[in-house]
Amino acid sequence: MSNPSFIVATAGHIDHGKSTLIEALSGTNPDRLPEERRRGMTIDLGFAHLELADPEQPGVVYDLGLIDVPGHADFVKNMVAGVGSLDAALLVVAADDGWMPQTEEHFQILNYLGVTRGVVAVTKADVMEDRETVMLEIAEALKGTAWEVVELVPVCAISGEGLDQLAAALARVLRSTPRPKDAGKPRLFVDRVFSPKGAGTVVTGTLAGGKLAVGQELVIEPIGVKTRVRGLQHHHHRVEEALPGTRTAVQLHDVAIATADHPKGVKRGQVLMAAGVAEASITLDVWLERTTREVAGLEWARKPIKTGQLVRLHLGSGNYEARVYFEGRRELAPGETAVAELRLAEPLVVLGGDVFVLRDWGRAFTLAGGRVLDAAAHRRRFRKPGQQALLAARAADPGDPAVWLRSQMERDGWISGAVPLRQTRFSDEEVKACLETMSEVRWLGSMWVAAAAWESVLDRAAEAVRARHRQQPEALGLKLGELRAVVEPLLPDPRLFEMMLDELAARGFKRGAGLMRAADHAPRLPQELLAAGDHLRRALAEKPMEPPSVKDLTPSATELKALKFLLDIGEAVRLDEKAVMSLAGYEEARKRIQEVIEARGRVTASELREVLGTTRRILIPLLEKLDR
Repeated sequence: MSNPSFIVATAGHIDHGKSTLIEALSGTNPDRLPEERRRGMTIDLGFAHLELADPEQPGVVYDLGLIDVPGHADFVKNMVAGVGSLDAALLVVAADDGWMPQTEEHFQILNYLGVTRGVVAVTKADVMEDRETVMLEIAEALKGTAWEVVELVPVCAISGEGLDQLAAALARVLRSTPRPKDAGKPRLFVDRVFSPKGAGTVVTGTLAGGKLAVGQELVIEPIGVKTRVRGLQHHHHRVEEALPGTRTAVQLHDVAIATADHPKGVKRGQVLMAAGVAEASITLDVWLERTTREVAGLEWARKPIKTGQLVRLHLGSGNYEARVYFEGRRELAPGETAVAELRLAEPLVVLGGDVFVLRDWGRAFTLAGGRVLDAAAHRRRFRKPGQQALLAARAADPGDPAVWLRSQMERDGWISGAVPLRQTRFSDEEVKACLETMSEVRWLGSMWVAAAAWESVLDRAAEAVRARHRQQPEALGLKLGELRAVVEPLLPDPRLFEMMLDELAARGFKRGAGLMRAADHAPRLPQELLAAGDHLRRALAEKPMEPPSVKDLTPSATELKALKFLLDIGEAVRLDEKAVMSLAGYEEARKRIQEVIEARGRVTASELREVLGTTRRILIPLLEKLDR
């Protein structure tokens, strides 16, 4: 069994020693750009690998992908690009500076993204004169948050003081951290693109949601370019398969690096994913939260978010232009939460359940965090009560697939596909398990339908048939075309109409001759047609093989109505426009003809006329009907 793999990123103010600490732990200097080393300042994301042995569990080793982020306020967008898929964080606070503005903003971003596991490394411990006071100040800054229970470890990366204790504390965190989820929906958020000599285009990123394998077909979203995995590396080692929760390098087939002249190439902010999992959307319905915490020096950043405001959406390793809109309110103040609609400037491929950060478009400060509740939203639906109820339910319990299923069922009455919720972070197995326990839904061959909604359709159809029986007791039933017009507006898919007819037939109804009727319905002639009906029955029964013509049987409209009734209920059989027979006469004629043909093998019309004792007026249309 392979070592558990996790992704851990630094966070904290500039010049608090994040990169130096990473190098001390891993032996790798994460500052890879010449300018970073010249200036002594991290500008972009840096990466390192650490095999961390758990000192309290012999034999257990954690395979860590370490991401070092820039601490300068000008490069927060790069910082957010590196912390979109973390298992834990290493929050770095220098003992001589304490809690600084970028410490606070980075801390807010971690909390908005749901990163609540980690360790606080109190660096520059060698200059910590009043250790107790410094530690208390940092603990006070964490108070009231999920981080107030994390360990604070004094370290000095230069001398090595506290490094073993820091590694042990990080191991304790990872010991209780769930393994990265394999939902069968691999996504690699591209954070670096380069072209090594002879290797074509290579991208790196944090793999989440599933595995990647050499030869696998992928799509680069949101540009929709198809590609294939030529090769995989994990921390500079070639592998045939990459697991979720690992830093992964992917060699792509037939894809160039994006440039101004070649916009369909690959670049940071895009995502590699399996085809068919998700479609691009221009609108996202989301849940937003704003903290009451302040970043020192940015008090004006506490202004409310106004509906219609232009914002920068940070999701995965990318950032995108969007406008935010609310329902039932005009703004979102610090300390408040709300469902909202994000209208994107360009289509984006995301999954329901994805977390993100919103920052101001112009002055680039952090505004809020949130979670995608509907990745395939529509602008005209956002303000409707059904959609608002769906968003409220999902916001209250975003991690439960049953809540997502029920909320969509309550909104639509149905969900298409054998495995719904494909465009979410839930695995197909999770969704199937939920559906198997939900008595309130039914599988109808092509979709899941709310049992209550389906029963409502069946009740409406049954009542329509019974209403016809009450209104026209002489009629055999309700024509299927009329029944379709009644129930089709209630059906999510017209194909369910036939399935509805089958289920009605199993519930005491009968289908036949283009009609649906109750099984216990016995059609009866109205009082004014009783005499005419009795006359027709006698006339057809008197000479069953040579009945009168339709013209002779129906000298008036009354007899015509009575004949139509007998034909509808099957007491009479129409041969053509001029000839009818009683049902008994028709069945007797069919029986005799069959017996003669079976006995002789071949028979002429003249011979059959003699057998039946009828005339050509009846025999020829009778034979044509039997042929049909």
